[in-house]
Amino acid sequence: MGMKTKIALGAVVGVAVIGALSANAGDSDGDTGGDDRTSASAGEKPGNAKAGDDAGKDGASDAKPAEDKAEEKASQAERFKAFVQKNGTPKEKDAVSHVTKVQGADEQNDILDSADVYTDFTGGIMGEGTGPAKLIASAFADWKDSENGLVTIYDADGELLGNGQF
Repeated sequence: MGMKTKIALGAVVGVAVIGALSANAGDSDGDTGGDDRTSASAGEKPGNAKAGDDAGKDGASDAKPAEDKAEEKASQAERFKAFVQKNGTPKEKDAVSHVTKVQGADEQNDILDSADVYTDFTGGIMGEGTGPAKLIASAFADWKDSENGLVTIYDADGELLGNGQF
């Protein structure tokens, strides 16, 4: 092998080793002071005891993890509707009943958050959904909070109905 080939091969191996080390850097068993576990270890308690270890002692079981799983499986639109049904005004409940889809509500970084809410209204900005769109935006702001968020409401054809900050 030539000198250039050896150098190139050494660089490739070095990059691969550095990549493998950086990928495994967060997998240490040391205590970092925070509880940054993934959902695979969410059933563990901080003392490395399983959540189900205490359930056999008193005969009671935890129903909370099942509720969390059901909430995770619910779509963003279903979670938004459930929040408004619980906390909204009658007019907000009526307006949110027209919501068909919500996108971007879970991905927030407080820098430039953007969410889209789709409804079954028709007619665009001159149609019947303009007034309820303001109510939907207001209810969305109650549901999610961001330093710099913008929610946009669309009709059934994808035309803009309104927007608001959250």
